[in-house]
Amino acid sequence: MIDSAVQVLGDKPLCNIARELVETVRNNVTIDWTLRENVRANLRRLVKRTLRRYGYPPDKQEQATRTVLEQAELVISGY
Repeated sequence: MIDSAVQVLGDKPLCNIARELVETVRNNVTIDWTLRENVRANLRRLVKRTLRRYGYPPDKQEQATRTVLEQAELVISGY
């Protein structure tokens, strides 16, 4: 079964969303961002705002937000 985000948006818009999210996360993380809830909350807000702007399906936004933050933690921990 195809994910509703892919069905609604298609591949190209999802690539644009991914690029913008990577830039957003890079521009807004701090050294201790995983420990500071206010920084994490701001990142969640920015991710959700980006998803809404692109018309990302509302039923998938919460999971997408969690996934973005989890992936950011993995990337940052690799440095």
